[in-house]
Amino acid sequence: MENLQAIKQRFGIIGNDMQLNRGIEKAIRVAPTDISVLVTGESGVGKENIPKIIHQLSHRKHAKYIAVNCGAIPEGTIDSELFGHEKGAFTGATQTRKGYFEVADGGTIFLDEVGELPLTTQVRLLRVLENGEFIKVGSSQVQKTNVRIVAATNVNMQEAISKEKFREDLYYRLSTIEISLPPLRDRGEDIHLLFRKFAADFAQKYRMPTIRLDENAVKLLLNYSYPGNIRQLKNIAEQISIVEENRVISPEKLAQYLPNNRSNLPAVIGSKSNSQSDFANERDIMYKILFDMRNDINDLKKLTLDLMQNGDSEQVQEDNHRLIERIYQDHDLPEISNVEVVQIPKSSSNQNDYDYAETIEEDESLSLQDKEIEMIKKSLEKNNGKRKLAAKELGISERTLYRKIKQYDL
Repeated sequence: MENLQAIKQRFGIIGNDMQLNRGIEKAIRVAPTDISVLVTGESGVGKENIPKIIHQLSHRKHAKYIAVNCGAIPEGTIDSELFGHEKGAFTGATQTRKGYFEVADGGTIFLDEVGELPLTTQVRLLRVLENGEFIKVGSSQVQKTNVRIVAATNVNMQEAISKEKFREDLYYRLSTIEISLPPLRDRGEDIHLLFRKFAADFAQKYRMPTIRLDENAVKLLLNYSYPGNIRQLKNIAEQISIVEENRVISPEKLAQYLPNNRSNLPAVIGSKSNSQSDFANERDIMYKILFDMRNDINDLKKLTLDLMQNGDSEQVQEDNHRLIERIYQDHDLPEISNVEVVQIPKSSSNQNDYDYAETIEEDESLSLQDKEIEMIKKSLEKNNGKRKLAAKELGISERTLYRKIKQYDL
C-alpha cells in the first residue's frame, strides 16, 4: 500500500491539514474493499479526488470508472442515464440504450451531488445497493450489475432527510464509510501552498514570470473566508497572473480580487438552502395571514347577522361571548349593548324576511397551487422568460422550476 505522501503526489493533492490527511487515509484504507463511501464537504473542496483514489487502489482499477453529476441531469431523463432504456420506452427512445450501471459493471461509479437525486431514482438506487439489481426504463427484465458506488454531496443530509427530500435508508446504505473534507478557510498554511502551486501552473501556461505575494499580502490571503473554496482560490490566482504587470503583489492589489472581503467574520454555510427555506417560510406566513383574515371576516358576518335577526344585543353578546373575545382579544371589547338595532318592517309578500339584503358570494382563490402558478408566471415575466434567473429569484433549483413549468403547462 502506498504511503500518504506518495498518494498526494500521484493525484496532485497539495496540503498538510490534519482533516485532509485523515480523509485521504480513510480512502486508502477502504479502497481494497467494496464498501460504499459517502464524501461530504462544501462545494469546491476537491471531493472528486477521493473516488479516484479509491478506484485506483482497488481491485477494480482495470475496469471502468464513471463520474456522474446527478445535479446536471434533468429529472425526466436521469433514470434512463443511470439504468438505460428499451426502444420505444418514451418519446425519442429510438433504440435500446445501456445505462451507466450496465456500462460500469465490474468498475466504480462516482455519483456527485447525490443529494439532488429525485425520490423515485433514490428507490432504484437503493435496490442496486441492496442486491445489485436494476430494471431498464420500459423493461420488465431484472438485470444484475457489480459496481462499487462512491457518492458525494455538499447538502446537509440530516436536514434533507428531515424535510423528506432524501431517503434515510439510502443515506445509511451510501454512508457505510463517510469521509468529510474540510473547507479551505480551515486549512491554514495550505492556502498559501495552493496559491503558489496555481501561480506556478499559470506562469507556465501563459509563459510569463510567476507572481508572488509580499508578507502582508500572504496574511490577507490566509484571513479570507473563501466561500468558493479551492475553485475560488484558483480563479483568483489566474486573474492576478494575467492582469497584474508587477509580479510582486501587495495586499492592496490582492484585496481587489477578494470579493466582499470579510476576513474577520465567519463564513455563512449553506446559504442556498437557507434562502430557499426563508422564502418558503415567508410564503407560509403570508398564506396563514390570509386564511386568518378570511376566518375573522366570516365570524364578523355571523355576529352581524345574529344581531339583525335577534334584535336582543345582550342575548347575542352572551351567546357569542367566546367569538367576541377572540375577535377583540387585542382591543377593548365594544359596547354591544349600546348598539341600536333597526327593525325592518315585514313585507306582506311571501318573500324571505331578508330578501332586501344583498347576498355577496365570496370569489377568492387561496389555493396554494394557484398562488404558486401566479408567482412562477410573474417571476418569468419579470426575468423575460429566463428560467435560471427566475429560479434564483423564487429560491428553487432550475430543474424544479422546469418541472413545475411542465406540470402546470406554463
